[in-house]
Amino acid sequence: MLRYLLVACCLSPCCSWAAEKSIKVAIGAGEVARENSPVAVLVTLPKDASEAAEVIVTGPDGKQQPGQLTRPGLLVQPLAAADDQFVGELHFIVPKLAAGESATFTASIGKTREETPASFKWVDTSKAKGDKDEYAEQSRELRFGTRPVLRYMYSQLDESTKEARSATFKPYHHMYDPAGQRLVTKGPGGLFPHHRGIFYGWNKITYGPDGKQQADVWHCNNGEYQEHAEVLSEEAGPVLGRQRVKINWRGRDKQVFAVETRELTAYNTAGGILVEFASVLTNPADDPVKLAGDPQHAGFQFRASQEVPDKTKDQTYYLRPDGKGEPGKFRNWPDDKGHVNLPWHALSFVLGDQRYTCCYLDRPENPKESRFSERDYGRFGSYFEYELRKDKPLRVNYRLWLQAGEMTGEQVQHLDDDFVQGAAARVK
Repeated sequence: MLRYLLVACCLSPCCSWAAEKSIKVAIGAGEVARENSPVAVLVTLPKDASEAAEVIVTGPDGKQQPGQLTRPGLLVQPLAAADDQFVGELHFIVPKLAAGESATFTASIGKTREETPASFKWVDTSKAKGDKDEYAEQSRELRFGTRPVLRYMYSQLDESTKEARSATFKPYHHMYDPAGQRLVTKGPGGLFPHHRGIFYGWNKITYGPDGKQQADVWHCNNGEYQEHAEVLSEEAGPVLGRQRVKINWRGRDKQVFAVETRELTAYNTAGGILVEFASVLTNPADDPVKLAGDPQHAGFQFRASQEVPDKTKDQTYYLRPDGKGEPGKFRNWPDDKGHVNLPWHALSFVLGDQRYTCCYLDRPENPKESRFSERDYGRFGSYFEYELRKDKPLRVNYRLWLQAGEMTGEQVQHLDDDFVQGAAARVK
């Protein structure tokens, strides 16, 4: 499964950087009305272009907005390029475009801005081990200007105490509220300490020559764990902040049985936080790795703050394609055999005096049957079963949308349509 990048196009190789500093991009809305929608198109530029180049995008109404160049995303099939060329993605946000309409945007690359727009940036927020700390915390935070958006927690495994091991046996991402005032996700400890933040894994894994080796990289109670290996890349600009990391999945014998490349992208969107999750999981061995589990402890999941079970779980409800649920009534596969293959799912929860809605957007290309789970303490998501082979990596792609207040099913459906049926984009 490749990243479904609309229409990939490039500049003519004969164009020189000195002669060609603008790109015209035609956007077709298709059957979905676009509003505040990220778009991207592959471009080929001379080698001296880079992600650091300034980009100004002018819409058909003459209004200007920032654009951004990045390297191709994790699930993007890159274009072939000569040694003297730079291949990347041109990103910008389409403010509004009615269904069935099209418009042309002009991206000026390398032009000096009159005012520098607010941008994303990555900041080291690690903490050394102190007298009262049980382990050294390694973390990097994505901020938009001064407002925190995401935080990557990647402390190396510390087995000095039971508490330290529990806190460090898997990397994950925290999400902040849209105002950047507080974390809305849970870390170590609390109710079900193995649930935390934005996380991905399986609790029933078998592998090895005889298929009898077992691993649970969700609970990590028998020596297995997920290990942050390295930050492969970080990109930041006025349109998006993106991080790509390598994570080793280690079994009870501490050996690596799978290697994951995980990429999170946060977009500069109005009204809430849009985060895209992409992952490629590979098997370095000749023998298959079988991923299985249960809806509560496998797949791609979101866990809200510990404050939800402590104080506000009675106010939690779920919004589904068939309507709004009632607090205290929750669906889980296999008790509800129809709770599968949902195009989207949404959690409404309360922290302090503020209600939030977190939307979980799936793609039809992700493996199926996707089995969904939801709980009043603010953990929800889905999983599937998969046989991971050396020649058959696992590629997945999801989005999360977080905003203050409640949402309707129509609003969530629109977000999902915008994700699944991306606007057509081509270089003219």
